[in-house]
Amino acid sequence: MKFGRRKRDEVEVAEAVAEDAEVAGTTPEVELAADADADLDEVDAVAPTDKSAPDDRAANGPHDETEANLVRPYVDLGGVKVLPREGLHLRLEVEEGSQRVVAVGLDYDESTLQVQPFAAPRSTGLWHEIRAQIAEQIERQGGTVQEVDGPFGPELRALVPVVTDGSGGTDGARPARFVGVDGPRWFLRGVIAGKAAERPEDAAEIEELFRSVVVVRGTTPMPPRDLIPLHMPKSTQSAV
Repeated sequence: MKFGRRKRDEVEVAEAVAEDAEVAGTTPEVELAADADADLDEVDAVAPTDKSAPDDRAANGPHDETEANLVRPYVDLGGVKVLPREGLHLRLEVEEGSQRVVAVGLDYDESTLQVQPFAAPRSTGLWHEIRAQIAEQIERQGGTVQEVDGPFGPELRALVPVVTDGSGGTDGARPARFVGVDGPRWFLRGVIAGKAAERPEDAAEIEELFRSVVVVRGTTPMPPRDLIPLHMPKSTQSAV
């Protein structure tokens, strides 16, 4: 498994939605930036608050740290732990000013998966609300989005405008899938690009990769939607 690092000039992770995509070879990465505050009250008024997760989440993932298989090796990134595998390239996205790690990118099987873990209430979920914000933002930027029932529950399948330079110009659009799972006191969001977004019927490998992520919520009190802290990888170790 390889490691990489990429800086980002502007990241607001607590209420992030898709802003643009950039292409590196055959694996476009989906950038995230927040622009949903103005519509938050309206979304809150209509979005359900129940948790959204596969029925078998506790058994098959994404796992809470208390559910992970302790004999398997994981790469410790703080708020998430990732199971290494042949052909996996791990990339950390770092906020330019603070040098804070704000997302984990995983390149695998001609696809890219970006994951971010957030604090969440114990008894209610975040994905229904955040999903509505993402869909609105994509459409506002000229993209298209469709909500479907995917392997993790409701997901968004979108065509996201590709920003080519700092002038705001675009060069077509790239497919992306936005998935989310509400766990015990956490919410894990994933953005899928590349082959697994272009051909969702051929996405088993990247979907299994998302399933294999372990979220480490910890015991420190955190407001809902706060990013669970991430850090540079430590040596490969057990899940807890």
